[in-house]
Order: sequence, then structure tokens, then C-alpha cells
Amino acid sequence: MSPKTLEIPEATSRKSDLVIVYHRQPYEEVEADDGTIRLRENSSPNGIVPTLRSFFGEVEHGAWIAWKQAEDAANPGFDRRIEIDDDFGCYTVSRLPLTPEQVRGFYHVTSKEAFWPILHSFRERYNYDPVDWPNFQEVNRAFAEAAASEAAEGAVVWVHDYNLWLVPGYLRKLRPDVKISFFHHTPFPSADLFNVLPWRREIVESLLACDIVGFHIPRYASNFVQVAHSLFDVSRTGRVTVDEALINEGTALTERSMVTGLIHDGHEVTIAATPVGVDVAYIDTCAHSIETRNQMAAIRDELGEAQLVLSVGRTDYTKGGVQQLESYERLLESRPDLRGKVRLMHVSVSANRNMEAYAEIQSEIEQVAGRINGRFGRFDWQPVVLISRAVPFDELIAYYRAADVAWITPIADGMNLVCKEFVASRVEGDGVLVLSEFAGAAVELDAAIPTNPFSHRNMDMAIAQALEMNIEERTTRMSRLRAKIDACDIRFWGDAQRRLFEGAANGDNGTPKCTLAHRRKGDIGAGARDGARPELAVVDGR
Repeated sequence: MSPKTLEIPEATSRKSDLVIVYHRQPYEEVEADDGTIRLRENSSPNGIVPTLRSFFGEVEHGAWIAWKQAEDAANPGFDRRIEIDDDFGCYTVSRLPLTPEQVRGFYHVTSKEAFWPILHSFRERYNYDPVDWPNFQEVNRAFAEAAASEAAEGAVVWVHDYNLWLVPGYLRKLRPDVKISFFHHTPFPSADLFNVLPWRREIVESLLACDIVGFHIPRYASNFVQVAHSLFDVSRTGRVTVDEALINEGTALTERSMVTGLIHDGHEVTIAATPVGVDVAYIDTCAHSIETRNQMAAIRDELGEAQLVLSVGRTDYTKGGVQQLESYERLLESRPDLRGKVRLMHVSVSANRNMEAYAEIQSEIEQVAGRINGRFGRFDWQPVVLISRAVPFDELIAYYRAADVAWITPIADGMNLVCKEFVASRVEGDGVLVLSEFAGAAVELDAAIPTNPFSHRNMDMAIAQALEMNIEERTTRMSRLRAKIDACDIRFWGDAQRRLFEGAANGDNGTPKCTLAHRRKGDIGAGARDGARPELAVVDGR
């Protein structure tokens, strides 16, 4: 769909039954021909944003708390509160003005240089020396104060991700009446790693002020329970056997049971594991479109008889881009028969151009790709096509459909939606997914070829197996993969959050199960009004 300008009614002082606290604004800001700034629907949003907005269709009025950069926070030059009335519902957007210095300290330094490496188990990249902890506290306190101001009596306040870790603790003191839910979109490490953070007690104490703390998979939930036990006198209130849909025998992140509740200072916290999915119905529509079919045919014509291996991710040391390219180089070196018969399309989109760590990774990726093309390339064949720009989603769907293999090999990843987008796009029922066992999605997608990016031999064998797999095995595996992502799509995740909210209100800490029986059929964008169709991410943001 083409982006449309949002209608902005006059601001009101209405209180909200649901307050979503997220670092991103729920729309794009564009400059019109007359120089004014207008708001419009996201043209290529992160897949979670439209799903979150869909919840506003189920309450009389909602609120969204985000930040927006301003040179002068006291005089930001923009309205701090605006009202939105769109296909998803009526809601206030409260924009917190943060100066460039605050943004850098809060997000680029504390979140990305201190928290991010620890969350993904890269202790060697951890650096807390430049952290301005008072700045991080100040920004989180501002988010909490904005949420407290917007929330109606007994409202649900839903906080998202690690850069807002301190919001629940501040909010609980301001508004003891509200229900607080927190969802992690990243991995959560073991106590040995997490407790490297010198602010560990303040962070975990804040999370224990929540009514619900949610994670993608049981392993991350279990790690959080372990961390809480290491720092505080907490007691467990329940344990469940992990549903079979989240058990993949032999993979690194499988967990067989998990604690479902903790009590700290008399306050009970529900612990939940609910994997985020993709909008399978929307991807299916895109995959069947005439434009996608035509583009797919053009891609295949250009490839000739060569097999296409597709890798999509962000430029981040957690994504394993360099290790994957080195595996491809070893494959071409040891298998001369594959030269000219396979091509790797490696999409590595810059995560943050202003951060040295990511610039270094991008440079290394470019060097290895250039070396491979220099060593093995011919006038009529280029082994690697490296793309460093964001690819429009409809174009990416065409490549998903045209590829023979999706090669998704992060070293650590909270979930990874790219592999699920690939499976959803394979409407013909063919294709192979090679997936790192350190991606959260690996516990669900047991019909993928698992691979260990820490092992050269394992990586090389997995991609060779994928390229040589016969059609019977390919279709059997893909059928199982499609059943999994169809059952636990983005609507299932949204429904699971609704059940958790209801359970917290009723004192029930049961975690929703991801099984085929729970598949929900209905309009795309569950909860959206008028059948609004949200768009998905070009590249998974987690």
C-alpha cells in the first residue's frame, strides 16, 4: 500500500486505557513541498509497530510514548502531544524532546555499547567507561512520567525493550494502580554475563515491579529468573513444561521447562515466553501478486541454471555476516564444481552509520566479499552480490521466492523475523532454510537445517547440504516450516499478549501455548479497524 497522510485532530486531555512505551514513533515524518512536516503511515516499518498500534482498536482511547530529537528540549519546536485518529484507533502520541547529547548517551552509548554486547553474549565488546548513567536514568524517568500522565485509572502500560529497563520501577512509584507489562525483543543472557553490568540491581528491581515480563523464548525467560535469584530474595510461583512447539531437539536454545511467576517484596510477576511471528497472510498476498511473480521470473532468468543463496540481515557483529562470507569462500575453494553454479546475494543493511563498531563490521564484510569476487569471479559470473541498502519489502519478497536457499546465520539473535518471512513467501512449497541454532526462531523451526556459526566445518557442511538437497526433502521440510509460522504468526503473538493482560488482571500467570490449535483466522492486522493492512520490515530489527 502507498503511505497516506494521517489525520491529526486537535489535542485533548483524554486519559488512556492502554499506554504503549516504545522508543520509535508509530509513523513517519516527511517534509511536504511547502516545507511543513507531515505524518504518514510507515512505508517500510518494523513489523512490530503496526501490530502494537492494532491494540488501540480495542480500547476507547490509547497513548504511545516515544522520543523525538530536539536541539533545545525546553523549546523543541514541535508539539509534544498530538492526537491520531487512523485505521487502528484513536490515540495520543506523546513525543519526549531529547537533545542530541541525551540521545547519544541514552541510546548510542549506554544501550549499544554497554547493554547490547552483554545481551548478545559479546563480553569482549562491552564498554561501560563512557556510560552516563544519570542521563540514562533521566531519560527513562521522563518516559515513566509521560506514561503516568497519559494512563487512566487501572490502565495497562506496555513497555518495550532494554533501553527502557528503568521505566517500570519509576512508573510503579508514580502510579501503583496501573498494570505494567514489559516485553524484551532481544536475548536475555545468563547471570554470569548479565551481572557484569554494574547497574544490574537497579535494572532487575525495576523489572520486578512489572506485572508481566515477556520474552521470545523460554531460554531467555529462564535466564531472567536465574538473574533475579542471584540478586534478590525472590520465590517462584509456578513452573510449566515447555510446549512441544518450542522444543527443537539438539539446538542450543531449547529449554524443557520454565518458571511462570516470581514474587518479590509481596508483588507477583508473571514470566512469559511468546515468540513474535510475521504477518503470514499479508506476505502470502505479496508473494502471489503479479508484480512479484514478474520480478521473480526476471531474477531467475538472469541467474540461468545457477542456484541463488539469499542472506538478509543488519550490519551488526551479532549477525555473523563476516563468518558467513568466509564459509562461502571455503565452499568455493573446496568445491570447484560449484563455481559458476551458485550465487550468494548478501544483504547487509547498516544498523547505525554513526557507530564505529558497525562501520568496522561493514568494512570487513565489504573486504571479504571483494576478496571472494576477486578470487573466483569471471566475466560471466559474480559469486557474491553485496547489497548495503534497505530493500523495499515487495522487492525482497521477489528475492525470497526466487532463492533456492535462505542462509540465516546470526551468532546471537533474539528472534529473527527474516527466516520467517522467507518461509511465509515460499507459497510453492519448495526451498531450503539454513538457520543458526543461536537465533531464537531456531527453537520453533525444527525443519530448517541447523548450523553452528562458531564451527567452520558445521557451517560449510550445512550450506553444502542445502544446495544438494533433493526436491522431496525440500518440500517435506518446507511444509513443516510453513505449518509452524502459520500457526504462530503475528496475530497469535498479539492474542497471546491480550491473554497475558487478562491473566494479570485475574491473577493467572499461565503462559499461552503456541500450537496449531491456536491459529487465528481473521482480518490482517488483528484489532485494526476497517481491515487495515500493516506493512512489514525490510530487515528484521532484532
